[in-house]
Amino acid sequence: MSDSPSAAPVVLDLWCELECPDCHQALSDVQALRARYGDRLEIRLRHFPLDKHKHAYAAAQAAEEAVVQGKGWPYIEAVLARTADLARAGEPLLIEVAGELGLDAEEFDTALIDGRHLLIVDADQAEGKAIGVTGTPTYVIGDERLDGGKSQEGLRARIEEIADRLLAAEG
Repeated sequence: MSDSPSAAPVVLDLWCELECPDCHQALSDVQALRARYGDRLEIRLRHFPLDKHKHAYAAAQAAEEAVVQGKGWPYIEAVLARTADLARAGEPLLIEVAGELGLDAEEFDTALIDGRHLLIVDADQAEGKAIGVTGTPTYVIGDERLDGGKSQEGLRARIEEIADRLLAAEG
């Protein structure tokens, strides 16, 4: 424990699915927010696989395996950058990306078979439904929910405005 007080970061929950083209577009906003706020803004990926994307559920489980193996965000970003490829190739792409990042691809394959991360994905999806998430990406920061599935126009500015206000209130 440190003697110096440090403010807890502001939390931004990003309800996302890795086969979603809108989430692919939101990736640049996430990277810009990370660059602007650093560790003052904790961006948490929350899984919300949509039925219309047949590989989204497996991708969510694979993302959780990447977290376990220590490369959650690099994996998430690599898969989001290839949403169209995922739609075509499916699970083999998830394993391929793991290998490209130096992760244990065999363990990814096993995790997808044994379903060890199902509970995390299901819990995220249930929580999302409970708070009114209907599509992806959806952002929750403070007590505000912002739906990026309809339009991402102005969303990053709105997130920054809320984050700035919450950070100012803490300090």
